[in-house]
Parts: sequence; structure tokens; C-alpha cells
Amino acid sequence: MSIEKDIKALHNHEHFARFISVINDLREQSIGELSDATTDHIQQISGRIIAFDDMLQLSDWKNLEKRYKDLL
Repeated sequence: MSIEKDIKALHNHEHFARFISVINDLREQSIGELSDATTDHIQQISGRIIAFDDMLQLSDWKNLEKRYKDLL
């Protein structure tokens, strides 16, 4: 089974949607941290944001968010 099929199967579970919602919240929190960050810390925060973005894209967060919008 491919990772895409695994993730598609996970889309049937509200628990997965809540978990990915937390990933999205962490991404937003990291973006907020950029305004107060030192130059050295910006690179570290940017790396976290990229990692969160990768997870959100892999999980198809936009469709997941639409599907469970009333529950998140």
C-alpha cells in the first residue's frame, strides 16, 4: 500500500483531522514567532514551518479541513 492510500484511509477518521489541525496550529504559531526572532533563530523557525507545510501538504489538509470543518 502506498503512503497516499494510507493517508486517504486516515481521512475517514476525525481523530486524524484533529491531529493535522494541531500541526496547522503549530505552523501558525511558528509564523507568529518570526516577528520577534533574532536573525539566527529565523532559520530554525523557517525550518519548522517548512516541515509543518510538508506534513500539511502530504495529508491533504485543505480537503481534510473542509470535510471536518464543523468538528475542528
